[in-house]
Amino acid sequence: MTNITKTDQAVQHQILDSCLLGRPVHLLHIFAAQLREDLATAMRLPMSRRYWGAYQVDAVAFSRVEAEEPQGRWLSFSGAAGQVGFSLERQVLLGVLNFRYGRSGAKAPEAVDPATVRVTATEERLAVALGQQLVAALLTRVRSNLAAVAKAAPGAMGELRAQPGVHPVRGGWIVSVSVSDVAAGARGQFWFSLDKAGMADVLHGLLPEREQAKKALKSVRPLASRLQVTLEGRLVSKEVQLGALFDLRVGDVIPVSLNRTDVMLADSRLFTAAVSEHKGKLCLTSFEDVE
Repeated sequence: MTNITKTDQAVQHQILDSCLLGRPVHLLHIFAAQLREDLATAMRLPMSRRYWGAYQVDAVAFSRVEAEEPQGRWLSFSGAAGQVGFSLERQVLLGVLNFRYGRSGAKAPEAVDPATVRVTATEERLAVALGQQLVAALLTRVRSNLAAVAKAAPGAMGELRAQPGVHPVRGGWIVSVSVSDVAAGARGQFWFSLDKAGMADVLHGLLPEREQAKKALKSVRPLASRLQVTLEGRLVSKEVQLGALFDLRVGDVIPVSLNRTDVMLADSRLFTAAVSEHKGKLCLTSFEDVE
């Protein structure tokens, strides 16, 4: 007797958002790669190295806000280029603070336990300064991509004003950035939240890549026009007795009549066709499916 056990594991299917149909969401990895390079460059600038030290950008990814969103402190930065939410994991913030103010000599600072450190005004000011730097890199990338498709002029960034932010709402977009300091053994994340207008700008900036993909598809002929097969026409077949075959001599004529002939693909009989003459050549016409 066979016992069948039913598991409680349900297959998770991706839910399609009708608001995103027709939009180049599948190209967001291109923007993520661009932003990763921009953030890495911004963190390596001379004025930034005194804060970030050996921190490096490991990954950048887009995601939708589900039931659980990053629960850290959120700031909102607004300026001429738009508005972006920003949150920095406190573990990373304290690591930067420790590198900036707590290092001694060339010794790498050790990781700090956030539970043992109270929030100070210096920490809050540093969060604002880092947020301005990182949000500026994000908005610069968005405006550069928009300028490439003539959707916006590459004007001045303007001053980013910081104010307390709110947690991203369910269904919104989050840009997660993973960073690490290998020497100190520290890892963490910071996040950007984009509203509908900000996400629309990101997607509009990806139009060149989408148009190039469309042109590449158009330049490729359909498979049916690129795949070549060899058809063979069996013009005539006639049964004769073996004795009559051996009696044939040069100049003898075997009478045959051409009606419909078989059209073969390898050993498969696909069509029947009529045999006709055109400018001294035999041609097949009036094709009909065998079935």
